[in-house]
Amino acid sequence: MSLIKSITKSDGFRAFLCWIGAQYIRLVYLTGRWDVVNGDVPRKFWDEDKPFILAFWHGRILLMPYCWDRKKNIHMLISAHRDGQLIARTVGHFGIHTIEGSTSKGGATALRAMLKSLKNGECIGITPDGPRGPRMRASAGVVNVAKMSGVPVIPCAFGAAKRKHVRSWDRFCVAWPFSKGVFVWGDPIHVPKTAKGEELDQYQQVIEDQLTHVTNEADRLTGHPPVEAAAK
Repeated sequence: MSLIKSITKSDGFRAFLCWIGAQYIRLVYLTGRWDVVNGDVPRKFWDEDKPFILAFWHGRILLMPYCWDRKKNIHMLISAHRDGQLIARTVGHFGIHTIEGSTSKGGATALRAMLKSLKNGECIGITPDGPRGPRMRASAGVVNVAKMSGVPVIPCAFGAAKRKHVRSWDRFCVAWPFSKGVFVWGDPIHVPKTAKGEELDQYQQVIEDQLTHVTNEADRLTGHPPVEAAAK
């Protein structure tokens, strides 16, 4: 038993798991048939070299490396927790950079790193309900980054006809190979730098609502009912 624990805790074993995860993501995407809805929205920003904040729910992480233009840099906010590090290593196989931290731990450092990336013209990615939920409820982090940076939030989600939801807090969506799938983009959400109090809360709700909308639309287009958000 101690040998098994040593192996599973080893850095080499975790690196191998992340490599396997990346290969599975590639397999799902390359064997699937994928459509993109509203893809002209991010394309306009990419073509004009303008930064934006990519936002998607934590449960839709799996295929999100393939929503992105690989020629453009993006820095994903990833939790310092062990699970976050596994995600960081996995997406690293797709050329995605990461910023370590969250609203509860390493928040100030992560915020500075995100604002610096955006100021340098690079995009950042945030899961507003991560790293621990509640599911599909946006925290204040994403709206504050948008306000301070003056950079819009663009929501995105993927859906797949052949899939399974893991019984985790985020109802993690695992797409199967050889499936029909879709990426759905929303419209840019601009948060004024003057927003505060109730107005800022309203923009936070708009981000949450639009994220849920693109996620539900991705599910509808692939023949599935929507995933329910956690109770407030």
